[in-house]
This record gives sequence, C-alpha cells and structure tokens, in this order.
Amino acid sequence: MTERQSHPDLNSDFKNPEDWLNPQKLAAIFGPHADKNGDNTEGARIFIGIAGGIAVYKVCTVVSRLAQAGAQVTVAMTESATRFVSPLTFQALSGNPVYTSPWEHLESSDPQHISLADRSDAVLIAPCTMNSLASIVHGQTDSVVTLILSAIDRKTTPVLIAPAMNDSMWTQPANQRNIKLAQDDGNIIVGPGSGWQACRHDGTGRMSEPEDLIQALALALHL
Repeated sequence: MTERQSHPDLNSDFKNPEDWLNPQKLAAIFGPHADKNGDNTEGARIFIGIAGGIAVYKVCTVVSRLAQAGAQVTVAMTESATRFVSPLTFQALSGNPVYTSPWEHLESSDPQHISLADRSDAVLIAPCTMNSLASIVHGQTDSVVTLILSAIDRKTTPVLIAPAMNDSMWTQPANQRNIKLAQDDGNIIVGPGSGWQACRHDGTGRMSEPEDLIQALALALHL
C-alpha cells in the first residue's frame, strides 16, 4: 500500500458538493505527493469493482475524476456489468486494463490477482447489486470482482460498498441481513439514496452520486 499524505482540510477545501468532482482539489487527496524523503510517490491505488446495474454509468464519472486527480485506478467488472457499459470505456477513463473474467490473466505471473489486492489503498464496489452483496458477505468468488475482493486485507484496506437496487429489493429481509453482515465484517456502506429509479419506482435504493462516492473514499483513506 502507498503511504498517504497528511489529512487535508476537508472542511475548508471542500465546501460544496461539486468540489468533490474537481480534479485539482482531489489531487491533494488522491494524487502523487512528496514523501518524508522528498521523493514523489504515485497516486492512491484505488480498486473499483463494478456489478451489473443501470447505475454503472455513474461510476464513469468516479473513475474519470480520480484518474484526472492522479490516482491509480484499476477496474474489474462482472459479466453483467459489461452489458451496461463496455470495459473499453473504463479502460480509456482509467488508463489501465480492465478485468472482466477470472480466466483473463492480465498479470500472467499472478493468476489469482493477489498482487492487485495487496497493492490497493482502498476498494469501492459500485454499483453493488443484491446478488453481488450476497456473494461478498457469504465469501463466494463467483466473479472476478469478488475474487479480487476476497484477497483484500480488511485490516489495512478500507472496503466501501455502494448498494444499488430497486426499493423492494433493498427492503427485502434477506438483503437487510446481508447489509448488516457486511457492516459487521468491517465494510463501509455508502448510501443508498432515495428518489426516482430506473424501474419507475420512487423509493430507497438509488446508488449514491459520484461526488458522494469520492467523498467517502477520501474519508476512508484518511481515517
């Protein structure tokens, strides 16, 4: 993991929601900086796991702004996620290859992608569907996203989960049990919000907005 700089003044530098989408401001948190020896280090290493849901489009903004701020962003997508936004989009936005299958070994010497998990400073799973949440809390590695996540050291690397689902799915007893299990395991739940949903419902389950996700990552990095 990368040694991060001291806690920025989040109150004075980020007064408005749109500040969390400003790459110049975000660079103080996620970008390269001089370490105690005066040497420049690389930006924060952020792993973003994307499950299949219409909210995938919001993650494009998250990846773009973090990359512009100097973060090293690596994206993995479930097969369902690739039906909403193409991996090529996230490759272009992040500047890095995108993982879409456990069988595509972008790191030929590390087919389990353990080194990717080891070097991550923070993890964001967004959108996290009801199905992906169940896989995470029950230790299933049935996608490249949950496979990489299973190798994350939770004692040193914060894991943020941004649920996104229909309001009826969100309130299901099984889903609420899984949310509690995820929190008990030390995961940080971000959102969800309430409002108009793609299914034409109006209720709780909307994935948090990009600025909220970036703010949550910043806070998690500097706890």
